[in-house]
Amino acid sequence: MTGRAANPFWGDGWPAIRELWALDPRVVHLNHGSFGAVPLAVQLRQQTWQDRMNANPMGFFSRELVGEVERVRLVCAEFLGAEPAGFAFVNNATTGANAVIASLPLDAGTHVLVTDHGYGAVTNAVARACRDAGAKLVTVPIPIDAPADAIEAAILDRVTDQSALVVIDHISSPTAREFPVARLVPALRDRGVPVLVDGAHAPGMVPVDLDALAPDFWIGNFHKWVCAPRGSGGLWVAPRWRSSMRSLVVSWREIEGYPFSYSMIGTVDPSAWLTTPDALAFMTRFGWEQVQQHNVALVGYGQRIVAEALGVDPDRLVVEPALAMRVVALPAGVAATRPDAEALMRRIASELLVETSISPWNGAGLLRLSAQLYNCPADYEELASGLPRVLGTG
Repeated sequence: MTGRAANPFWGDGWPAIRELWALDPRVVHLNHGSFGAVPLAVQLRQQTWQDRMNANPMGFFSRELVGEVERVRLVCAEFLGAEPAGFAFVNNATTGANAVIASLPLDAGTHVLVTDHGYGAVTNAVARACRDAGAKLVTVPIPIDAPADAIEAAILDRVTDQSALVVIDHISSPTAREFPVARLVPALRDRGVPVLVDGAHAPGMVPVDLDALAPDFWIGNFHKWVCAPRGSGGLWVAPRWRSSMRSLVVSWREIEGYPFSYSMIGTVDPSAWLTTPDALAFMTRFGWEQVQQHNVALVGYGQRIVAEALGVDPDRLVVEPALAMRVVALPAGVAATRPDAEALMRRIASELLVETSISPWNGAGLLRLSAQLYNCPADYEELASGLPRVLGTG
């Protein structure tokens, strides 16, 4: 794409769409992928739940909460194409990953496979579990531009009789790559190796059908591309593992087992879960296919103009299938460490009023761009115009 593609959300009606979010208009928001953004209507609906909870805490928690959580749980399971008996709410994908790892026994001498594209918090949880059990953490290196066949081969080549779990991303966080999960899950099943799919970015970005995918475990977030309030995530568990799933917080519904043991975890604010169907309804009104097409086209445009502004190859890290996130490789030596990446993000936010995501990955700095309905081409043009100056290259 060399210019702005035609898009129904970029025309005269775009300002009205942008105003549906409560984002600071002085700031350019290009990092939807990290923390999402909650539409105003969804925020108001969450406040309604909080008002109801605060108006009569005893009545809400003792008589209403169980039924309301069950109602919205079924709605979210349907959105994910998931058998309800396999789906539970969690606060976020990281919490779900910890629940899986705590429930899956690891023995000394066993291996857990992750890739070098994995989300840091999930990899940290796996690493600690391996240390505690005397198991071995095996990191599979995968080139950032590897095609699907190469990704599949790299992971399967490292599977052995000692493999107790493989953790693969549906869409990776630092590198914005979609992994061939529809091929890897059955291939690992055939080898008798459980698989945890980290789908943190999947709901709302790509179609999800968990019954068809049938992983052993799956985790995902609603606060990202579904635009639900933060604190709403999902956990899927295959039938053979459900009886062994342990909730991280043992509370009143423990005796009922999975998934109900996850539905009441003490006196916490459940409004994010309860509001998720409203976020689904909000986004559905635009049409999921149209939203995804908008996001893909827009972030593709942004990736190209930012790369060209930095003098790097705009096609180097463009790998199909296209997603609502893209990465730009920063010049050599820029943001190659976590402290340097964080410092650069602060400078961009301070000097350009642009919020971005930058990650060090295998010695290189990767700028990850996101797109959501509230974005427009001018957002990426703002970054492309100012970033060379911040880096001292323009």
